[in-house]
Amino acid sequence: MEINTQDRLKKTLLDTQERVRDFMHFSDEMNNNEMKEFFRQYALTEAEHARKLQEYIEFNQ
Repeated sequence: MEINTQDRLKKTLLDTQERVRDFMHFSDEMNNNEMKEFFRQYALTEAEHARKLQEYIEFNQ
């Protein structure tokens, strides 16, 4: 089965959304404020990537 660009974008979006959830969860679990903030910022960065991927998906439909 051949995977096209749209399929790759959708898979990457799902993976990225999962990382956002994971990093937010990690942030919530941290007792160390520095680590809490690190994971929160990481989640926000991944969320921005997810937003951009969503734009690419919508543009390429």
